[in-house]
Amino acid sequence: MALIMTVDDSASVRQMVSFTLKNDGHEVLEACDGKDALSKLSGPIKMVITDLNMPNMDGIALIKNIRANAAYKFIPIIMLTTESQAAKKQDGKAAGATGWVVKPFKPEQLLAVVKKVLR
Repeated sequence: MALIMTVDDSASVRQMVSFTLKNDGHEVLEACDGKDALSKLSGPIKMVITDLNMPNMDGIALIKNIRANAAYKFIPIIMLTTESQAAKKQDGKAAGATGWVVKPFKPEQLLAVVKKVLR
């Protein structure tokens, strides 16, 4: 399947996302914040699932940085966050987010979004 990076400062959320994706046959690369994610961004990563609120570099800044990298300019990036306000979603979209999933999430809900954007 695909190599997907999950970025979240919560280890339990990373584990849950990782478990969900691995159960569906994907490989997972974990990062604890935006800076960590950028340092690990290499190779055949097909998608990024990132939190919005994180220390060091938040999800919006991370998306802007990923979009600035020619190799990853068009990969799907999903925001997985507790934020559900329209203004935050607009910020995410403006930065280049492909989709938005609100926590807490159901595994099947996340996988449905992954399948939809990984075509």
